[in-house]
Order: sequence, then C-alpha cells, then structure tokens
Amino acid sequence: MKNMNRFSHLLLLIIITILFGCKSNPNLQTEEGYIDVRGGKIWYRILGEGNEAPILILHGGPGGTSKSFYLFASLSEERPVILFDQLGSGRSYHHKDTSLLKVEKFVEQVEEVKTALGLNEFYLYGHSWGTALALEYYLKYPKGIKGILFNSPYFSTQIWEADADTLISTLPDSIQQAIRIGKMKNDFSSLSFKRATYVFNKNFGTRKTSLSSELDSVPIPRNRFVYNYMWGPTEFTSNGTLKNYSCVEYLKNITIPTLFITGEFDEARPETVRRFQNLVPNSEFALIEDAGHGTMHDNLSQNISAIRNFLNELELE
Repeated sequence: MKNMNRFSHLLLLIIITILFGCKSNPNLQTEEGYIDVRGGKIWYRILGEGNEAPILILHGGPGGTSKSFYLFASLSEERPVILFDQLGSGRSYHHKDTSLLKVEKFVEQVEEVKTALGLNEFYLYGHSWGTALALEYYLKYPKGIKGILFNSPYFSTQIWEADADTLISTLPDSIQQAIRIGKMKNDFSSLSFKRATYVFNKNFGTRKTSLSSELDSVPIPRNRFVYNYMWGPTEFTSNGTLKNYSCVEYLKNITIPTLFITGEFDEARPETVRRFQNLVPNSEFALIEDAGHGTMHDNLSQNISAIRNFLNELELE
C-alpha cells in the first residue's frame, strides 16, 4: 500500500508538471494594458497563450511603433507574443523630455516591462534600432533570455551610413545627385530630396505595399521628434544623438542561441549582417528573399518561417 501511495504521489507530480511546469510564464494571457515606468506609461499587448516561452518584441525607430508586429500573430499559436510601444511613441506616453531619450533609459524601460509581466524565461526579438536595444538589454539583464533574434540589425551608425552610401550608389544618377546636394546644403525639405528619399525607401525600406492587420485598430503614428532627435532626418542621414553610436564590439559577448535575419535588399545589407553573425559563436543566419528593411511586409511567410523554425528547434533541444 505504501508503494502504491508513493506511485500515486509520483504520478500526480508528473501530471502537474506536464500541465503547468512547461509554462515558463504561467500567468501570461491574452490582454493589453499599460505599465508605469519612469517617465510615463508604456502600452503593451500580449497575443496568444501558448505553452512555449514567450517572445518579447522590440520595435525599430527610435520613435517607431509595434504595429507591424501584429503580422507575427500566427506565432502566438505556440507561444505568447508580447508587443509594446517604447516610451515616447505609439500608444505609450508621448513626451519631449530629452533626458529620457538615451539608450540606457530604453534598456531600463524594457526591464520594467519584463518585471511587470513577470517574465521568467523568454526570447528577445529586435528589429532595426530594436536590435541595438536588444543587445544592450541582454548585456545588462541576461537572466531568463533563452535566445535572441536580430532582424535587419543596426549596431553601428558608421556602418549603417556606409551601407546606405553603397545602396545609394546603385540608384539613378539624378537620385544620387539630389541626395548629395541635400546633404551638402543640409536641406532635407526640397521636393527633389524628398523624391530621392522616397526612391531609396521604396528600394531598400519596404519594397511592396505595407501589410495591415485587423488587430491594428488604433492608428497612431510614430514619433518624428524622437526619431529626429536620436537619429536624424532620413534613414541614410544621421545627425542625432546616435551619430557616433556603436555596440558591434559587444556581439562577441553573446553566449546564447542567436539568429540574424535580413532582407535580400535590406538597408542592413546581407554582407554586413553576415559579418555581424560571424562575431557570435554558433549563431545562425536567414535571408528573406525579395525583401527590404520591412521584411515582415515584403515576405511575411518567409520571415515567420525563419523565426518559427529557430524557436522550435531550440524548444526541441
């Protein structure tokens, strides 16, 4: 009878483990709301209640929004997908307090979101500026991060602008001339420069029509003040506080599974992203075909597959 009681107790423990132990964040559920952080409130939304470790999304910008990542909703079949708008943009509190527009402040805001949601184990995904933020966050708060996904990564303004110059050199002479004159005169408002910017973005930003999601029901634009203050007037011209920014040298310090993703025609050029990947031991690389910087808009199915395959392989280990 004692042996039977021990067996019953062991069986109960196994059942409990199967039902609840596999959820690394058992309190997560589909919801949206606001989190108080230093400086204001951050809006967040959780998609899905799958049992696998959630993925925390860091959008680009600075001053961008998370709305493009509603397109990743299908990933929530396996795991919660957590979106939030960084302080100063989207549905979060907007401000013009430049003391908050520092990389270290954004890092602390990510930590406040993670703490408020009670994340124990999770994956960290960043896009564009969000990849620099993801790396900076990992360096300071590595605990609980099972893997990092860098999509269309930005780690150095100098490298970013050099890549932009390379891409501009492939455009028609008239477009190159308009960009050259605009930058020389520091005049980014002329019709010729705006047209040249449009051509650049159409070739290397989002090449196709931007996709939308029925989940994106509140149209809130990105914050141009934040973007201009930290970055500058265009994707290929930086004169903001990030002008001399670089965190490339820290890539070698990553010790967890890492995936680098970029578009075939991305502003984050495949050749450059390959070099970044080579700095991270045992990392992986995925190229999204016929896509610019907006990989989720230009080739959503391939972007989703790259993310899902990476995460599922790790979950099977």
